[in-house]
Amino acid sequence: MPYFDYSAHTQADPSVLRRLVELEEHTIGNANSAHQEGRAANAVMASILEDIASLCKVSPEELILTSGATESNNLAVKGIAMASRHVGKHIISTAMEHSSVSACLTSLQASGYEIDLVRVGSDGLIDTEELRDLLRRDTCLVSISAVESEAGIVQPVEEIASILASFPNTRLHIDTTQAIGKIPVSFAYGDTISFSPHKFYGLTGTGVLIRKKGVSLSPQMEGGASTTPYRSGTPALSLSGSIVPALETALKEQETHYQEVLKKNLFLKEQLSSIPSIRINSSKHSIPHILNLGIKGINGRDLQKRLDEKGYCISVKSACSSDLLPSRTVMAMYKDRRRALEAVRISISHKTTEEELQGLAQALKDIAEEVVS
Repeated sequence: MPYFDYSAHTQADPSVLRRLVELEEHTIGNANSAHQEGRAANAVMASILEDIASLCKVSPEELILTSGATESNNLAVKGIAMASRHVGKHIISTAMEHSSVSACLTSLQASGYEIDLVRVGSDGLIDTEELRDLLRRDTCLVSISAVESEAGIVQPVEEIASILASFPNTRLHIDTTQAIGKIPVSFAYGDTISFSPHKFYGLTGTGVLIRKKGVSLSPQMEGGASTTPYRSGTPALSLSGSIVPALETALKEQETHYQEVLKKNLFLKEQLSSIPSIRINSSKHSIPHILNLGIKGINGRDLQKRLDEKGYCISVKSACSSDLLPSRTVMAMYKDRRRALEAVRISISHKTTEEELQGLAQALKDIAEEVVS
């Protein structure tokens, strides 16, 4: 079945599976245990942290390994907010953030935090001048996605970090979940940075949060010891080890895969250009891996169902969002509820074939003609 939902999940690379099995077969001890097998497991865990840190160009002490980007985002957003109450209770974000961020903001707002959402233009970029205007001395956190998950908008992270330089008590959280392995990512700009390897051919259940030195976090999980005081629990050694080959391959093949995906994105858009009722929602600032579009007159959920019946897997918004609501991203960009309700997300990989793209384009054309008739 042709798969166009790579932004939701990717199939694990064989090297990732080999590493997982190897660690499961040869490491028996709990890395928190004091006996010989525990010390051996702890040494393996330390080596894994060194490898991940080296690939991200950070120190091992700055790594917090989690169950995924959702947990990483929760720990970063809530953890910074709670640890920075002495600074203030003002947070800035956007209406385009993943639900694992927006839900945290809603929860914090109910606890007395003040949330401002910076304006977004029709090109999907945040209004950096409004960001400047919204910043206050009691702003404890700015949370932004490096690549927005529904339309693939690349945000000006470096510029945002530069603006925040005048506010040393304001922390910057960057969600890079849709960026790693697709575009170059610098881990230098954020105070906390999250990502999840299952988006780049790693395993579900693995996640990373980079916490820069000097950044205070309130733990969101209490309990026993672990590799870090910020997340309790027995270290998931084999899962953690599987992150290394996934990250190595993603970074090594990034540029090659980008160029392959770009060609496929342009090919698909050319195929769709003859269908007048299709509206492309992604902008010139979108990564080629994500193409957000809609067919006039058909709800996005209905379009997904019709494509599924024809054998094509796409998503309505991000996989973690409610399908019954309009796309927050498209709504923020175009201020058009109907357009936002019609939106779907097509995500492409270097593994996507031209035949699959042609088939998808034809299926969309057939559906568009059915809607018109």
